Amino acid sequence: QVQLVESGGGLVQAGGSLRLSCAASGRTFSTYRMGWFRQTPGKGREFVAAISSSGGSTNYGDSLKGRFTISRDNAKNTVYLQIDSLKPEDTAVYYCARSTRSIMIVDPAVYDAWGQGTQVTVSS
Repeated sequence: QVQLVESGGGLVQAGGSLRLSCAASGRTFSTYRMGWFRQTPGKGREFVAAISSSGGSTNYGDSLKGRFTISRDNAKNTVYLQIDSLKPEDTAVYYCARSTRSIMIVDPAVYDAWGQGTQVTVSS
């Protein structure tokens, strides 16, 4: 069973940047597409970004392009999410997840493993 552990969240002022990391256990990390989601209280998980197994293809939520960058290092079993020009509305718990499919990647249902989440709080 894969384990995903996020880190890098915290309290940051608007306009600042953060890099979230997600470390995966196991030896099959490089064969899976990975994604990032975020969630605020009372709302469902919002798709943020996804990256192919090789890292050669990325996808972003429609309203998030430009400030978010997903990347991965398969040698370190880690996927990253760089967030620039942070806004108060980016405040959420950010989760990384492993996808079992190459389509419908914005749907949380196609992800079979999730981390515990890391809190990002942006002050105005």
